[in-house]
Amino acid sequence: MEQSRENKLVKNTVILAIGTFFPKFAVFITLPILTGYLTKTEYGTYDLILTLVTLLLPAATLQIQVAAFRFLIEKRENEKDTKSIITNIFVFIIPTSLIVLVALYFLLYSQDSILRIEICVYFLLDILSGAARQVARGLGKNSLYTISAFISAVSQIVFIFLFVWVTGWGLNGAVLALCIGEFGSFAYLFFKVKLFKYFDIRLLSKKRLKSLLSYSWPMVPNSLSMWVMRVSDRLVITAVMGVAANAVYAVAYKIPSILNLAHNTFNMAWQESASLASKDTDANAYFSKIFRDLYDISTGMLSALIGVTPILFAVLIRGDYSDSYNQIIVLYMAIYFCALSSFWGGLYVAYQKTKSVGLTAIIAAVINLVVDIALIKWIGLYAASLSTLVSYLFLCIYRIIDTRKFLNVKYDYKHIIITLLVVISQCVVCAQRMLILDIFNFIVGVIVFAVLNKDLLISYLNKMKKKICRSRK
Repeated sequence: MEQSRENKLVKNTVILAIGTFFPKFAVFITLPILTGYLTKTEYGTYDLILTLVTLLLPAATLQIQVAAFRFLIEKRENEKDTKSIITNIFVFIIPTSLIVLVALYFLLYSQDSILRIEICVYFLLDILSGAARQVARGLGKNSLYTISAFISAVSQIVFIFLFVWVTGWGLNGAVLALCIGEFGSFAYLFFKVKLFKYFDIRLLSKKRLKSLLSYSWPMVPNSLSMWVMRVSDRLVITAVMGVAANAVYAVAYKIPSILNLAHNTFNMAWQESASLASKDTDANAYFSKIFRDLYDISTGMLSALIGVTPILFAVLIRGDYSDSYNQIIVLYMAIYFCALSSFWGGLYVAYQKTKSVGLTAIIAAVINLVVDIALIKWIGLYAASLSTLVSYLFLCIYRIIDTRKFLNVKYDYKHIIITLLVVISQCVVCAQRMLILDIFNFIVGVIVFAVLNKDLLISYLNKMKKKICRSRK
């Protein structure tokens, strides 16, 4: 049974990895265009638009789309319950989203009217496509989730190229490209999943809606707190140092987000796997093994990423953003701990302890904001990256202790300490920006990744050999 669970987790992770990869791929493909053809002020505004959507989505929907995924997993075989869940969710999010976005339009009075309309349309389409994706996942249609993400990513790449590079529409063109991408994603899911077949106004139910919201609303503080940790840094930077400084910090965040990409993928598959395994008698042993595998993959990826940082920075970043280089190194460790914390977040979701998710995130967000405000006048941009690191490290430690109340996950602390010392040393070496040390770091990164993931690599190589042998026959 354990092998079956692990195989399913791996399969879902691979499928969702492709879907999560494409949006990030679009970010990196378009980054040279955006940093090269938008002014620092325009790019700083563009980045704030992208991060603001992560605040408005939970505020406008009370995270009810998360309940879609969790409840549909258990009810996907029951047609009436499935229709009831989907109907109640969309009937709730559409009017509430429109009310929030009308208010947003007037709050953006400092921007020109066309840009304000584009931003509101983009936010609405993002909310609708996000809900549709959660429904697709809840129905077990992960491949459709991936295709919708591909459509969104390709559309953004194509239209940012056309609207920013070719026509020179600047910030307006960049936001319009986002709108087109999300519209394509939602339209695909609407017709492919046949969402219209799940709408039945007769199944509107206060009791159903209440049960969905009772599960989802505690996730709102979590989302808002995670938003505070991601965005408060940028708002504080903008207020104290200006929009141009925010652009430098935003660029610094791009390369470390590669690590976050992999973990966001795992986390989506992990929530489903953990939810299904939570009632099994061997849950503790299963979760312990998954954590060890996750930790080794994460640490190996971090080590390898640090090793190739000089290359990625030279290839991906255009314009005067050299000040962002050392910020990247601190943010590596911050996002690393953020990614690990998602493991325990999945356990909270599996055991429906969503209040604990919100509580831990709120405390971490407060720490982030306090450290940021206290230090920014003293150490500038480093206050933002350091506060992010401190808050995510706290989140990891707190959740390790808190989950012991209902689970007994085993940790190899000696292994964790040794590997952490290695990657911290790599960060220090990377900061020196010397060619000989960069080469050394690259070699260390390859070795660490290979050693920590040797079983995974051997398994992959054996599968490749079998495929080659079959093809020759």
